[in-house]
Amino acid sequence: MVQLYNLHPFGSQQVVPCKLEPERFCGGGQDALFVAAGCKVEAFAVTGQELCQPRCAFSTLGRVLCLAYSEAGDYLAVIEEKNKATFLRAYVNWRSKRTENCRVCIRMVGHNVEAPFSDTYKDQMSIIEMPLSEAPLCISCCPVKGDLLVGCSNKLVLFSLKYQIINEEFSILDFERSLIIHIDNIIPVEISFCIGYVALMSDLEVLILKLESDPKNGESVNHQPPKTNNPMKQTEDVSSETLQLESDDFVICQKPMELLGEKSSQSGISVTLESTGLADEKTKYYHVQHLLYKRFAPDISSYVFSDDIKLHSLQLLPIYQTGSLTSGRKNLSQEKELLSLFCFFSLPHVGYLYMVVKSVELMSVYQYPEKSQQAVLTPQFLHVIASNNLQCFTVRCSAAAAREEDPYVDTTLKACPPVSMDVCALRIQLFIGLKAVCHFKNHLILLTKADPEAIPERRDSPKRLLSRKGTSGKLKAPPVAEAGWNLYIVDTISPVQLYKEMVDYSNTYKTAKTQSCIHLLSEAHLLVRAALMDAHQLEPGEKAELLEAFKESCGHLGDCYSRLVRLLGNLLEKPSRALRVGTSFPSLELAAKVVHMFHVAEPKQLPHILCSPSMKNINPLTAMSYLSKLDPSGFSSILVTLTKAAMALKMGDLDMHRNEMKRHPEMKLVCGFILEPRLLIQQRKGHIVPTELAAHLKDTQPGLLVASVLGLQKNNKIGIEEADSFFKVLCGKDEDIIPQLLVDLWEAQLIAGLPDVVLQELFFKLTSQYIWRLSKRQPPDTIPLRTSEDLINACSHYGLIYPWVNVLISSDSLADKSYTEDLSKLQSLLCGPSFDIASIIPFLEPLSEDSIAGLSVHVLCQTRLKEYEQCIDTLLERCPEAIIPYANHELKEENRTLWWKKLLPELCHRIKCGGEKGQLYLSSLKETLSVVAVDLELRDFLNVLPEDGTAAFFLPYLLYCSRKKSLT
Repeated sequence: MVQLYNLHPFGSQQVVPCKLEPERFCGGGQDALFVAAGCKVEAFAVTGQELCQPRCAFSTLGRVLCLAYSEAGDYLAVIEEKNKATFLRAYVNWRSKRTENCRVCIRMVGHNVEAPFSDTYKDQMSIIEMPLSEAPLCISCCPVKGDLLVGCSNKLVLFSLKYQIINEEFSILDFERSLIIHIDNIIPVEISFCIGYVALMSDLEVLILKLESDPKNGESVNHQPPKTNNPMKQTEDVSSETLQLESDDFVICQKPMELLGEKSSQSGISVTLESTGLADEKTKYYHVQHLLYKRFAPDISSYVFSDDIKLHSLQLLPIYQTGSLTSGRKNLSQEKELLSLFCFFSLPHVGYLYMVVKSVELMSVYQYPEKSQQAVLTPQFLHVIASNNLQCFTVRCSAAAAREEDPYVDTTLKACPPVSMDVCALRIQLFIGLKAVCHFKNHLILLTKADPEAIPERRDSPKRLLSRKGTSGKLKAPPVAEAGWNLYIVDTISPVQLYKEMVDYSNTYKTAKTQSCIHLLSEAHLLVRAALMDAHQLEPGEKAELLEAFKESCGHLGDCYSRLVRLLGNLLEKPSRALRVGTSFPSLELAAKVVHMFHVAEPKQLPHILCSPSMKNINPLTAMSYLSKLDPSGFSSILVTLTKAAMALKMGDLDMHRNEMKRHPEMKLVCGFILEPRLLIQQRKGHIVPTELAAHLKDTQPGLLVASVLGLQKNNKIGIEEADSFFKVLCGKDEDIIPQLLVDLWEAQLIAGLPDVVLQELFFKLTSQYIWRLSKRQPPDTIPLRTSEDLINACSHYGLIYPWVNVLISSDSLADKSYTEDLSKLQSLLCGPSFDIASIIPFLEPLSEDSIAGLSVHVLCQTRLKEYEQCIDTLLERCPEAIIPYANHELKEENRTLWWKKLLPELCHRIKCGGEKGQLYLSSLKETLSVVAVDLELRDFLNVLPEDGTAAFFLPYLLYCSRKKSLT
């Protein structure tokens, strides 16, 4: 859960005086800001408040598609486009560019520079060309060593930063192509690189690797990726479960998946190394360690375009040992020792922060109030932009790094707030027309544009969702520059200033909400701790001020905790004695004391406490009295409302229950059940027990109940088998009897596209139930929540029922209307695009073809299996009135010849045989002749006509066939 405070982390704001509308921009180091527009880059010096000064401008050789600055080496890496081709270049010694017309040196990577040219290179900006066999898509600079990683469609290329020594006084920056990382089955859209750690991201996949420099078991680097290195072919090394997951993945779209540590090597993405450089043995990379693979899938039920559900803002954030703070600033970058590393990436509405050193662990999940466009992670904050606001969230990197630095930090002498503490939003600041953001030092660079058009997407069509393999399109051209844009620099205020504001804010919670006071003081403590860990950017005076604030924050937290301990100690003295005896359920009196304790110390936990099975003896009147005292505002009010409704049921007050349930719309009530599943489902001795509230909703609001259980499944609060058992127990059915509410849930799962549900298994569950009811003529035990028409409109897996099926069904005047909905749903699934027809054939036996309902299902299956001739025979025998609608719908394209090869002779034969259906056959023959006369040439038409037919009958069709060329 994200808590919201209204603090002021943003300070001064200034406008960057760039001349053209920015298309790309980046910053770094102490003061460097680069802004690219077309084939021009402007560089600015950002030295403090109101001091953004133009430093220089230079033209690139092509239009800038991507740029990245490296503080190590002080160079700018750029992907450029010229004549529809993309190139990679590095701009070195750019600070010497006095005027835009100054001469520029251009050289190839690795080109040796002779001593006589040293003076020229010393005073001129250099452009280093880096040729690649494939077009570069994205780039990333290592923040420690300055090495450059380049992403291409099927590989990553590493250029190591080095220096060419010209003479004793002068050396020039250069690169060496040292490593190629071959990666199959994923095309990188963004990459991030930090001292051997590689993170790459496609539209919906993230892969994190570590390049190991020490040979492992005598391994050497593969110069050509061997065939055996493809994990998809090493079936003996991959579990059958994983293979099953992979085989099921490509039904509609790939399923979500998270693989941590070595398990991530089973993702199906092949990674091999190819050494290409002559780097020192100590810096060579010999093998790859897989750390994380995470794949997302679009929420099919959300009705949004796939372009709206792509990952963005991949970033690796290092935190270094604070022991290096004593080093001189000049050599600090070479002496940094990695303490911990964090990886951030984001979907439009949720961001994920992982710790990836020593162990891979999900630390924080960020739920955004609005759709995000971009985000940047810093040691202190996560900054997120939506279209019209800038959001600032706290992060837990410093708390995790403190435990890496000192595993014994949580003792009686020292402590650090836990990583699991709720994150909070410090500020949501209004900014109109936000388009892009970047960060360096304490500066946020924001691009705004007043017009409503969004920045062109950087990615391709939604077909990318269907398969991991695909081609990567080139970056789209930027829009034509228009008025109404601005590039802002927003400075975050000093950590000490924000710390003081947090402490002042915490005083408002001091007496009434002790836990909230602790949370805010913990945030203040972590803010100061993070600033101290990033102290290489601080002046000596700032560091001394921070150390003083750090000591003060420890005192504040100690006072707050001691106050809470005294409060809880008084309240828990008697309950603790009783609980030590081993009482499973507190008595009426003891339960009341526990509720009172939480009401005083942590009131927001009251609904959760009251839903605990151990509190079953609580007096509902007592519970209602405490719930009524809670703050009615905020998101938690939904949970309070549902808890009140549950207590009203226990009291037998149905009017109060109804009034509480009417306070919020149904979807908000679903959110409340997701927050506290025990309102509906509890477990006792390993068995699922529906609550009294669940039983009541079954009879009064079954739709809400099904939606809530579906919500629990989507949020991983209940498993698929648990949900099935819940409805069977709730409806009092035997193991073999399926209640309609469970069928309603399965249909809802199909609509929602739950990621954990195997699609064909769900199809099997539904079709088996439909067939069983039809064969037994057994109507559902409750009214279904959705009709077949509802399902067709809401779910792509339910197809429109073919017209000839409706004709076939309408011929049965004795049809039992009590189960027509089950028949329509079954027919709709069989007409849908996703169902594996062959899998259901063995289960059709109970459904006899003697009835029209059974006949329609059998003919549908045979049709989907392309057994058209058999279907024609069946329909001519059982329902001739459906044969022409069937032929019009099914006998198309390659099956068109069946009109005259199968249908025409069959109709002629049956007419000759006579019988009561003769008129139906005759009218069908006329329709068939009309179609054949249009399709065939006259000679072919004559050849297919029966030799013993009456000439007068066929003459009108022959005349039309002979005249159709002149008519056209």
